[in-house]
Amino acid sequence: MAAKDRDRFSTATRLRLLGEQTAARVYRSQTRRQARRSRLTGRAAFLALVLCSLIVALAYPMRQYVSQRGDMAEQRGRMAEAERQVERLRDEKARLQDDMYIRRLAREHLHYVLPGETGYTMIDPEVEEDRRAQDGAADRPWYSNVWEGVDHADRR
Repeated sequence: MAAKDRDRFSTATRLRLLGEQTAARVYRSQTRRQARRSRLTGRAAFLALVLCSLIVALAYPMRQYVSQRGDMAEQRGRMAEAERQVERLRDEKARLQDDMYIRRLAREHLHYVLPGETGYTMIDPEVEEDRRAQDGAADRPWYSNVWEGVDHADRR
């Protein structure tokens, strides 16, 4: 027994046994962790798959919902503007039923005068200068007049 006790208590034997025990513990803990990880990973993957499916399934309807709300707001604005326009036109129609309003419009826009009145027309000096500048247009070919008209329209 002395050889067996000596072998049992030797440093090399102790280190070997300690190493085997440690390796067994590490192996068992790794096996447990892997078993736990694999269950957790499967659950997490399934949860992620379900969440992604929900997001994909709800993304298009939500986009349509937001888009339609914007369209509805735009249509409400158009409807309010149309109602204001209708109200303006009703007011204008009511005013056109009045003979005095019609006479005033005729005097302002058509330059009508009543019998016995003298009508005067004021000429704007700036318009007169433009008219004089255009009188020289008769000396040029027609296409240069057209081109000058285009340039003049671009300047305004």
